[in-house]
Amino acid sequence: MGSKNKLKRFKENETFKNVFQPKRDELVNSNFNLKGNWRTTVFKNDNPLILELGCGKGEYSVALAQKYPNKNFIGIDIKGARFWRGAKTAIEEKIDNVAFLRTQIELIDYAFAENEVDEIWITFPDPQIKYKRTKHRMTNTEFLKRYKQILKPEGVVNLKTDSEFMHGYTLGLLHGAGHEVLYANHNVYKQEGSPEEVTSIQTFYESQYLEQNKPITYIRFKING
Repeated sequence: MGSKNKLKRFKENETFKNVFQPKRDELVNSNFNLKGNWRTTVFKNDNPLILELGCGKGEYSVALAQKYPNKNFIGIDIKGARFWRGAKTAIEEKIDNVAFLRTQIELIDYAFAENEVDEIWITFPDPQIKYKRTKHRMTNTEFLKRYKQILKPEGVVNLKTDSEFMHGYTLGLLHGAGHEVLYANHNVYKQEGSPEEVTSIQTFYESQYLEQNKPITYIRFKING
């Protein structure tokens, strides 16, 4: 994407009422006024709050919002020029139960209050295969601690990935640490009984993976401890 195009998207994001771009200092110094107030201030209802981490273009967040009008969705990514697409689509199609937050996933516990979130989706994250990249894997122990902090006691995490490595790494870590695996599937489109929200929504990249016959894996789990 050309830098001109990027700048145009950044500018447009600033005008979107469904896009929130707090500065790092604002979050870290606890000056972010939406923390604990997402439902009342942004969505103006008391419906469940669901996050998609590393939402990319925002396709999954928008599709979930369309499918579940009685739930609130927030797509989170550091790359605003990417989720511009999802934010614009939501505005054009008047989908009011989805918003976008531009921040790093490491700062998630500064953007949401304890027990504020009902559910988390992690869709096709970079598996960070090299050992020295372990700290960047979105299901590592440190990230799970952050998710646990903002999730309700009954809150769940969904991981959907085309990476067998990420699937295996996460399953091993969950079992090893005593977390509760509610559902795990190595190939959601080949095995019967896969949850509908997992198979009925596909991102652009996911349809490409499926064309290449790449299995899509899925884990639904609860973080204990």
